[in-house]
Amino acid sequence: MIVLLDQDNVLADFEGAFREQWRARHPKIPPVEAAARRSFALKDEYPPEMLEQVRAIYRAPGFFRNLTPIAGALEGVAALVAAGCKVFICSAPLDYYDHCVLEKFQWVEQHLGREFTRRLILSKDKTLVHGDFLVDDNPAITGQHTPTWRHVVYDQSYNREVMAPRMTWQNWRDVLLGGEPINSAE
Repeated sequence: MIVLLDQDNVLADFEGAFREQWRARHPKIPPVEAAARRSFALKDEYPPEMLEQVRAIYRAPGFFRNLTPIAGALEGVAALVAAGCKVFICSAPLDYYDHCVLEKFQWVEQHLGREFTRRLILSKDKTLVHGDFLVDDNPAITGQHTPTWRHVVYDQSYNREVMAPRMTWQNWRDVLLGGEPINSAE
């Protein structure tokens, strides 16, 4: 089984890092909290006149490289690999990719090891990538082809309206493996 995992907000805590940086840069303007988010695109949560302040945070050097792993994500990846799944990270880089692309590789190397960077696929069109499942927080993935994968929505406040299988790192076994234990040690 081929499992494709999105990187930001599935493996790496883009949301938390953004809010932390926002508070540091704009202490008098509270960030939009995760539970209040209603749009996949973070920039859409802020007034248009704040667009450059929003972009400045996630375009800054070090932003992607320094994201904290989402709780349970690294252990989940290791367990999927141990179960014999072919696991790849399938992530869409920013249009402004100056730091993003390199730092996505650096993040994978830091948290999953250099060898895992061979499993990182960067594409603006995820429908071009073959797999059995794509776990992604984006509620509406479109592209040039009908996907070969089944979309599993990684649960976030902004995608709760989507009728699709939903996953977190607490229920991933049930969603991806039908509840089967990985091995008798777990």
